[in-house]
Amino acid sequence: MTGVAMPMLLIKGSFKVSEKARPDGDTVPFIPDNVADWKLVPGCKPILPAVDGHANVRLEGIDALETHFEGNYGQEQHQPVDLAHQAADELLKWLGFTSVVRKADGTVTLTPAGVPGFILTRGADIHGRCVALVGRGTPPGCTGYEINVDDDLLKKTANYYLLSVGLVYPTFYTGFPVSLRNVLATAAKQARESTPPLGVWAKDVTQSGVKIAGMASLTADDGAVILPKLFRRLKEYLDLNPTDSSLACLPSYLGGGADRFHMPPTSKEIVGLQHAVEITNGSTVRMTHRPEEIIFVEK
Repeated sequence: MTGVAMPMLLIKGSFKVSEKARPDGDTVPFIPDNVADWKLVPGCKPILPAVDGHANVRLEGIDALETHFEGNYGQEQHQPVDLAHQAADELLKWLGFTSVVRKADGTVTLTPAGVPGFILTRGADIHGRCVALVGRGTPPGCTGYEINVDDDLLKKTANYYLLSVGLVYPTFYTGFPVSLRNVLATAAKQARESTPPLGVWAKDVTQSGVKIAGMASLTADDGAVILPKLFRRLKEYLDLNPTDSSLACLPSYLGGGADRFHMPPTSKEIVGLQHAVEITNGSTVRMTHRPEEIIFVEK
């Protein structure tokens, strides 16, 4: 065992992708062998499974490019689809799916058989989604009980794998322990500093900056590849006035969003993503810190 282990609830079951679903790179449907195990997941909002017992599991510590984000305003949008779909396909392949058939928009048209696996969760988020580490095959303990998750076990999860091949961004929250965050951050750094950079890092402009000239700047096949959280904020901001791509009011909008975070080594809480975003020449936006250097406070 290495690092500081964290107790997480282990639930054994299977992953299944249904027809008409649109899987992405950081969410996957999971059905416990005992559906009642969903009641064991802590959180301020209970998990409400579908009729067949499945609920969507949000992978802890990672964020994939958006394949179908609607937000609070406007129409559904996506980030550059090639990399977005690569992440989704790689997650399903890693879990053991071999026959997923999808349309161009990502909708599943052929229902594959489910594959066995397990999740390790510390709880549900405010939306009632189970946030978890995702594993395949035989679980490392008994379902319905907590086990200690250390660095070695973390490295056997899909979360770690997707970061190691560069297809997702690290996105951390305060409830996830520092030692485990560091393992994921190292995987992301190695993918970013690989020669050539892997996955999203080959095209990422989150820190170098993107010139915004409407949503097409972020959604076209050759559009800018940026941290999904920044994409979501920009998308909702631009939706407020689709005919004006000016970023003049973006800092105020981000302030109103009130994302809370801190940037180690300081633990001082910062409110508003405008404190980690820089706008130059009126139309170019960038984040001032690497994704793994920003630790968001869970709501």
